[in-house]
Amino acid sequence: EVQLLESGGGSVQAGGSLRLSCATDILRYTPYCMAWFRQGPGKEREEVAHIEFDGTTTYADSVMGRFIMSKDNDPKVAFYLQMNNLKPEDTAMYFCAADKLLWGDDGWSKCPRKDSDFDNWGQGTQVTVSS
Repeated sequence: EVQLLESGGGSVQAGGSLRLSCATDILRYTPYCMAWFRQGPGKEREEVAHIEFDGTTTYADSVMGRFIMSKDNDPKVAFYLQMNNLKPEDTAMYFCAADKLLWGDDGWSKCPRKDSDFDNWGQGTQVTVSS
């Protein structure tokens, strides 16, 4: 089981920025999908962004152009979510998640499509954006 620990949440006014971090005990170059999810009050959990093993990053439409996900591999994997131009609707508990990828005929598998398929989760960090 992989350990994930988020940090960096807080309260900010609309238009502000925050940077979330997710520390892991995943050794560098180990094939994992990394993702950020969020769950707002009264809402279902949704994916914010994910990074494939080849570095390809995908964002939810709601955060495209405002959030940037990145990853470090030295010495253990850590990944980040730079959140700019925050809006009140970004208020949520943010979670990092990781899922081990498998090698197949088409190369490394892709990130899971459903949050329930991610095997490893952090405890979450709260982001509150006031108007």
